[in-house]
Parts: sequence; structure tokens; C-alpha cells
Amino acid sequence: MKLTVLEVLERTGKTKYWLYKQMGMSYGNFKKMVNNQTSSIRFENLEALCQILECMPNDILKPECHEDDSLS
Repeated sequence: MKLTVLEVLERTGKTKYWLYKQMGMSYGNFKKMVNNQTSSIRFENLEALCQILECMPNDILKPECHEDDSLS
């Protein structure tokens, strides 16, 4: 799965800094989360993102396809 928060921010005219301040988490963890540099996301963070961005989880989580994935 891929977190598409940056795309949502761009569409809504909000900045990454704005979201960082709203989330109230460490900058290092925030940066890893929004840049998809982590393999998991805490439910509390997902819920906070959805509340702050006024969206549903499926609006900010998208399947990530890998070229080496096979359908067999």
C-alpha cells in the first residue's frame, strides 16, 4: 500500500508543514510516513490523517504495484 497524502495536500492547497503541525508527531516519523519510507502506519495516525484531511482511508491509501509482482 502507498500513502497518497502529498497528492491530497496538493489538491487541497495545503502544505506538508501545515499537516505536520496538525499531526503533532516527531518530524522524523512524519517525514517517513508521508514519503512512504515506512512499512506500516499506526491506526491512530491513519485516523488522525483522515480527520484532518476530511477524507476516508481509501482516499489516502492506494495499492502499490511492483514490476516484479506476478499474478500467478
